[in-house]
Amino acid sequence: MLLRSFQPRTRLLVLALGHGVRRLHVSAAFNAKAKVSMSRFEPSNYVNYEKLNENVNIVRKRLNRPLTLSEKIVYGHLDDPVGQDIARGRTYLRLRPDRVAMQDATAQMAMLQFISSGLPQVAVPSTIHCDHLIEAQIGGAKDLARAKDINAEVYNFLASAGAKYGVGFWKPGSGIIHQIILENYAYPGVLLIGTDSHTPNGGGLGSICIGVGGADAVDVMAGIPWELKCPNVIGVKLTGKLSGWTSPKDVILKVAGILTVKGGTGAIVEYHGPGVDSISCTGMATICNMGAEIGATTSVFPYNHRMKTYLEKTGRGDIAALADDYADLLVPDTGCEYDSMVEINLDELKPHINGPFTPDLAHPMADIGATAVKNGWPLEVKVGLIGSCTNSSYEDMGRSASVAKQALDKGLKCKAAFTITPGSEQIRATIERDGYSKILGDVGGMVLANACGPCIGQWDRRDVKKGEKNTIVTSYNRNFTARNDANPATHAFVASPEIVTALAIAGTLDFNPEVDYLTAANGEKFKLKPPSADELPKLDFDPGQDTYQHPPAEGGSKLRVDVSPTSTRLQLLEPFDKWAGGDLEDLQILIKVKGKCTTDHISAAGPWLKFRGHLDNISNNMLIGAVNIENDGVNKIKNQLTGEYGGVPDVARYYKANGLSWVVVGDDNYGEGSSREHAALEPRHLGGRCIIVKSFARIHETNLKKQGMLPLTFQNPADYDKIRPDDKISIKGLATFAPGKPLSTVVKHSDGTKDEFQLNHTFNETQIEWFQAGSALNRMKELQ
Repeated sequence: MLLRSFQPRTRLLVLALGHGVRRLHVSAAFNAKAKVSMSRFEPSNYVNYEKLNENVNIVRKRLNRPLTLSEKIVYGHLDDPVGQDIARGRTYLRLRPDRVAMQDATAQMAMLQFISSGLPQVAVPSTIHCDHLIEAQIGGAKDLARAKDINAEVYNFLASAGAKYGVGFWKPGSGIIHQIILENYAYPGVLLIGTDSHTPNGGGLGSICIGVGGADAVDVMAGIPWELKCPNVIGVKLTGKLSGWTSPKDVILKVAGILTVKGGTGAIVEYHGPGVDSISCTGMATICNMGAEIGATTSVFPYNHRMKTYLEKTGRGDIAALADDYADLLVPDTGCEYDSMVEINLDELKPHINGPFTPDLAHPMADIGATAVKNGWPLEVKVGLIGSCTNSSYEDMGRSASVAKQALDKGLKCKAAFTITPGSEQIRATIERDGYSKILGDVGGMVLANACGPCIGQWDRRDVKKGEKNTIVTSYNRNFTARNDANPATHAFVASPEIVTALAIAGTLDFNPEVDYLTAANGEKFKLKPPSADELPKLDFDPGQDTYQHPPAEGGSKLRVDVSPTSTRLQLLEPFDKWAGGDLEDLQILIKVKGKCTTDHISAAGPWLKFRGHLDNISNNMLIGAVNIENDGVNKIKNQLTGEYGGVPDVARYYKANGLSWVVVGDDNYGEGSSREHAALEPRHLGGRCIIVKSFARIHETNLKKQGMLPLTFQNPADYDKIRPDDKISIKGLATFAPGKPLSTVVKHSDGTKDEFQLNHTFNETQIEWFQAGSALNRMKELQ
């Protein structure tokens, strides 16, 4: 929980920002030892375990049962712990997060929305992190310099907006948002929301860190209670102990194989059991990070000595000491119950590799060779890529260097191209000081900038042509079609950094380092020994260059944030139109999507990232990756007004210009993947009104609601098959739109026949107000 600095006589501070905003109740009688700063960058904002504990006790008494750790942290941040209706998987919780974090690609739209709100300052500690706009091309320093030049307008906007509205600014080159959060801002018991789907990384430090869209971040920065559907809790009990080639990454690769890409939807995954203590803090973060790939709201580990050691090593020993005092608060209650349970014996867990094209297709390393041959997947590994927000810790780099050193000692280098992405400037500087960078470079690796890079498609790849079938292996988290290099024929596999390093050295996918031999330069056969490395550096971390910009102490009221009306990168937002008051009649189907449709399909990243602050320009990528069921084509749909075929955005613009609203029909888990709200903003901007699918991914469904769209699901999934690409759809019942009450639809076919069926929704009363106002931001303005 968050407390600010107050004068001794201050009993109550009300931030009068309109209806429903944050009211901070502060007691002057602080226990001296409890006054521990949340971070070194915000010395007057304090960790408040006392309030967290008070709220947890209220809720525990109300529910009359033991609580999971997830419940303690989430319910401990309730706006109204006394009156809040609490039912897992059913009710919506109104929460008070402690802080907000935004990466630069999503921060542009979040800050544009915050500017539109008219508020003078953010109500909670907030930060912007420049990590998404740096393209990997020729190496770290040169790529960073190029990015600073190309993106100067965006970086200046974010820096000046941060200064004006009280948001900390991490400059390009500082590192990936999630590593920066782990090093500086996450701590046991904190509730943090971030505008990136891999925000759950912070769960490795006992935090509840949840990925959201920019509009959710605006709510929290405005001091408004943030809504979250009360999560179910999936327990993952770990027994045994990690050893040998098996790594923390293999835990989540195994869990992904068990739960699939949608098995965690609507739930927090809570790891517990005796096996937890064999995993480092950064290893726990790896597991929580990739929990996004099973659709989980977030993931979390209980506070233990590995977290304490990490806090101390990153200069936060005072937080560790305070956490020790509240240790019982930061672990699950004895006897707590989970909605479902997965058990994994770490003694028996083997190294895994997942893919291609989906992160839940899990294979033990012992099986991948035969499986690849059977399926016709290329065995030659073209590129091995380690790092990213999932696996770029000091321990990860050390274990990879341990493997690389063995190869070098035998006169070998990588057969595949090999890249290394440090997670932060602190990691880069420390692995350079301690010799890891030299080893990884000597074996054939190229160190990239401290940024997301190829993991999100920021990769100027030139070794294969687009459409050329090939295999890459990464220590990243996602491997959707064309995600890393924009080549749909690239078969991307996900594994631990040490496995990726071994495969890059061997050059082939069917190499299993547990049993297979390499040939040394002198012709002798040898096996790689299991990697070993220090969890944390023996010396202190080297912080490297100072890349943080503090908001001005005197406030930013006199500062200006200018957006040029001729800019191609930034565009001020215009309010979306309100609901007209009636049913939605004769919506044209824009596209009926076939199969998997992630946010990468809806709003591609890579070269499109440069338009994330310009809604009209970024909308030119809307649904260009989605497969049209009519012709199995991509970005090729029929314009029902002209009879001609065109790109999805082009047809949508034509419909909008001619006053024809439209609807998208989709399959299961629609919108899985990134938190990018552009996948919701773009359909709204181009005239969309409704998305009808079999099921949604959590973040995307919320983002659609925030922008005044209607995300609806088939009551009977088989009704998907009744819809034809040239149909017109009417949505009935909006005059009596209410929580829990289905809407109906009339589908008119071109042959004069029609179908009628029910559509479900998950709107609550507040979210219905968003729809009626035209967007959540419109509703916020109405309430000011």
